[in-house]
Amino acid sequence: MNTFQLSCFLAVADTLNFARAAQQLHVTQPAITHQIHSLETELNTKLFRRTTRIVELTPAGILFLNDARNILSISIRAKNRFQNPTDPQLQVFSIGCHSYTQLFLLPDILKEMAALYPHIYPALRTVPFEYLYRLLEDEEVDVIIGFQEPDTKKVPGIYQELAKIPIVCLCSFQNPLASRSSVTLEEMEGEKLVLGAPAKSPENIVQLQRQLIGKRSPDDFFFCESSEAALVLVQAGFGLTMLPDLFWSRTPPVARIPVEGAQPLSFGIYYKEAQKNPLLKSFIRIMKEFIDNNKAEEIPPSPDRNKSR
Repeated sequence: MNTFQLSCFLAVADTLNFARAAQQLHVTQPAITHQIHSLETELNTKLFRRTTRIVELTPAGILFLNDARNILSISIRAKNRFQNPTDPQLQVFSIGCHSYTQLFLLPDILKEMAALYPHIYPALRTVPFEYLYRLLEDEEVDVIIGFQEPDTKKVPGIYQELAKIPIVCLCSFQNPLASRSSVTLEEMEGEKLVLGAPAKSPENIVQLQRQLIGKRSPDDFFFCESSEAALVLVQAGFGLTMLPDLFWSRTPPVARIPVEGAQPLSFGIYYKEAQKNPLLKSFIRIMKEFIDNNKAEEIPPSPDRNKSR
């Protein structure tokens, strides 16, 4: 498949006439016919129904129409980008993470990065655990944001801690625990639980979840594939969950209560080399400042919550 084939297809689709399409592209009608046949052979489907009186798109042709426009547009844009060698080159900066929740930290950081580097091209990668560190090893991402892995040997890079993140209990405001200033695991055992998938949760969270599950009935808890899914069920009143307090004030309204005795998690970034990467050095500085500022601006517990203890 090439851009001339796509141009021929789109010209015929727009005019529904092979002769007019040939005039539009300044080629012969047999050339148009040949390109359409070649494209149909490659796609293994008929794109047009043609009789002596009409030309019309087949159902497959209609489905392919938007794809053809997108592919041709991307191709033209890529070609134009490099036609003028004096134009500034894009600065690709690739950020990897495990969950969309972590991506929500980035808008203000990327805004400041764009002010420093007008030609930055952020590439955001949300990848399962087992693949993300491979991308770092192969230098397909510049930096990974997330919680420190218990086994540092499996991560091919440098870890820099940005903050200690406490573990909190999240529940709807209708839950009896919502007014507490803190909560213990024993107090949580009497509640229905919304639990994250162990393979996608920090090890400290997984250990606490195991303590809560104990020998309880499967009817007492729900497993979710992501923290975002867990928050939906929590807000709907299905139960409570435990998550790192990663600035949940930016999420839909739920009560968040510190969990007594839970060790905070180390949150930071993994990278391979910062000295030769000015974008990475700036990103580390800006993200550190952002997290420090957010922690300083955290809203303290309400007076009503303190009364209940």
